[in-house]
Amino acid sequence: MKMKKIIAVLMAVLMIAACFAGCGKTSNNDNATVTDMQYVKDKGVLVVGITDFKPMDYQDADGNWIGFDADLAKEFAKYIGVDIKFVEIDWDNKVMELDGKTIDCVWNGMTLRDEVKNSMACSVPYCTNAQVIVVPADKAEQYKTPEACKDLQFAVEAGSAGKDEAEANGFKYTEVKDQATALQEVASGTCDAAIIDLLMAGAMIGEGTGYKNLTYTVSLNSESYGVGFRKGSDLVEQFNTFFAEKVANGDVQKIAETYGVQEALVK
Repeated sequence: MKMKKIIAVLMAVLMIAACFAGCGKTSNNDNATVTDMQYVKDKGVLVVGITDFKPMDYQDADGNWIGFDADLAKEFAKYIGVDIKFVEIDWDNKVMELDGKTIDCVWNGMTLRDEVKNSMACSVPYCTNAQVIVVPADKAEQYKTPEACKDLQFAVEAGSAGKDEAEANGFKYTEVKDQATALQEVASGTCDAAIIDLLMAGAMIGEGTGYKNLTYTVSLNSESYGVGFRKGSDLVEQFNTFFAEKVANGDVQKIAETYGVQEALVK
């Protein structure tokens, strides 16, 4: 009788253990099999985190997002068989937005800094760029070197490569929402200068633009752009394959020529 009770207890323990083990196995398998690519395909849309950054991502007269990055992102979404949605983000929170799955990638002329490469799965570089100092055109001759700019008050995008360069050069700066706002600060006289991407400067300041009275003087660095996905995401491989194919068939060159960034393409 005693032996039967012991066997019964053992059987009950084994059944409970098997139940918990089975539950854990299902959960682990689910987590292991749902890749980032499958996650995006299941929901049917690629959510792209951007800021207003001409010529990479900006809106046309009808409110549609266009630009070199935006057009390429649309092609990538087609390539993997999903729709696309553009979401304006606070650039300083891009990693949090990505990890929290409010966006699926950061595709906005993003400089491949160490901080970015350590917190995201990054694509191959696709464009070269630099951070440049923007000042009123009538004062440009006074500010031809970083040393000459030491007493200026700069506007920089929060969490950007421009902010990094301001800190590296010991400049005084105010953080703003995006690079477009940084230009507004200089145009209005609220700040003396801004640090923005060279590609943006080429598209948005000088003769024939909305900021004809601004110009850029000093180039502070050289850098490369890449697309950022979640750590461990298999979408990176998909993008790299897609991009290589689009370079080979000439599509990347055509899109670049549309927005005047063909000279910045990584050769």
